[in-house]
Amino acid sequence: MEQRMVDARNYGWEINENVNFNWKKLLQKKTDEILRLNGIYKRLLSNAGVKLYEGEGKVVGPNEVEVTQLDGTKISYSAKHILIATGSRAQRPPIAGQLKSQYETETVFNRGFDDEMRTVVAKNLEGRGINLHPQKTLTELVKTDGGIKITTSDGKEILADVVLFATGRTPNTKRLNLEAVGVELDRAKAIKVDEYSRTNIPSIWAVGDATNRMNLTPVALMEGSCFAKTAFGGEPAKPDHSNIPCAVFCIPPLSVVGLSEEQATEQAKGDILVFTSTFNPMKNTISGRQEKSMMKLIVDAETDKVLGCSMCGPDAPEIMQGIAIALKCGATKAQFDSTVGIHPSAAEEFVTMRSVTRRITAGSKPKTNL
Repeated sequence: MEQRMVDARNYGWEINENVNFNWKKLLQKKTDEILRLNGIYKRLLSNAGVKLYEGEGKVVGPNEVEVTQLDGTKISYSAKHILIATGSRAQRPPIAGQLKSQYETETVFNRGFDDEMRTVVAKNLEGRGINLHPQKTLTELVKTDGGIKITTSDGKEILADVVLFATGRTPNTKRLNLEAVGVELDRAKAIKVDEYSRTNIPSIWAVGDATNRMNLTPVALMEGSCFAKTAFGGEPAKPDHSNIPCAVFCIPPLSVVGLSEEQATEQAKGDILVFTSTFNPMKNTISGRQEKSMMKLIVDAETDKVLGCSMCGPDAPEIMQGIAIALKCGATKAQFDSTVGIHPSAAEEFVTMRSVTRRITAGSKPKTNL
């Protein structure tokens, strides 16, 4: 606990007789870390023999790229292959008001997550004093002497110190000149690619958030590796977007891999078995905090194959990374059951859930809790 209190100071927490929080300190620490990481990536590229040109680039032909450098000069390069990996940018909703906001994005109640698990996240957030306003939108933001006045779609006014937008991201393709050279984009302006990440122009490829497939950094890394094998390694490789683990780093975190209950219900041809376990972690029983952890397994009743796994609780992302390997290997519920757990740990719950919580018959419609 002493070490955590020492670490907390570097995250902006000021601990004396009272506990205070320094938001500016945290933002500066965040910026410093990003700059440090960028420096590491630049060194890695340089050490690998990659020549880096900093500036704004655009595609001017099937095999040609033009770069406007930082000093305003323009240079052009031709290549057999062009790879677009420009990522995405924060999407700001159209809200009226007199305020220019800075914002970061993180999706918490994303529809891609299991509804039951989203409900657990919501209850845990409320238990920590966070007031949620579901199914409401912001209609106006106005900066006042007392803070930021927020007006919601139902006419309610809320006064806040800071407004943090968490409204998703949009593909960063706007100024790349792609449509002019014939590269096809979808409605969201994401680059259309085939299963090998190749666009409709054979010499132009795209990976990562710019393609709007599964917008996660490790997924972009996988897609980039597959591109390199296909284009330069003589080993055609398709990125596999199934059973990719992901997490929402709320407190406590939510992490999932595979299908949600709703997805399994829609996709499965047979019955689905749902196994759940809800409990108070040992740390909470000692501290007295009433905050539940929940774990969930989705199983194909006929094949016994585990189709999906979810957890909301401390260390969920660390646990889910290991579970993801099992799902990637096609693990069955019987194999989970035959695995000896580590005691005492939260993770052992995944190998001790013996009783079926509910059975969903084929053809049933998924129920939504949020």
